[in-house]
Amino acid sequence: MQLGRIIGRVWASAKDRHLANVKLLLVEPLDERREISGDAFVACDVAQSGEGDVVYYVEGYEAAFALPGKFAPTDRTIVAHVDGVNVTEQKFGDRAYPEIDD
Repeated sequence: MQLGRIIGRVWASAKDRHLANVKLLLVEPLDERREISGDAFVACDVAQSGEGDVVYYVEGYEAAFALPGKFAPTDRTIVAHVDGVNVTEQKFGDRAYPEIDD
């Protein structure tokens, strides 16, 4: 799972039939400090998310399993809302992060 923030909504006049009732949202990826960590992308939403929400999303093969129906052609799906992030002092590679608590 990865963190992201909803920054907009996407409308499509034509979609795959498995995505017929699925909302598409524009998401910017976040790191563990809630700072932008990449380019924005479109993701399917099963968590009833809205603009400004911080969310968890899954990628790849797992993204299709989160949607209703047998199979939907998607690479990313929003599966949950984030209420808070707590990172204790840890070393990731050559960087150390202080405790963050929301």
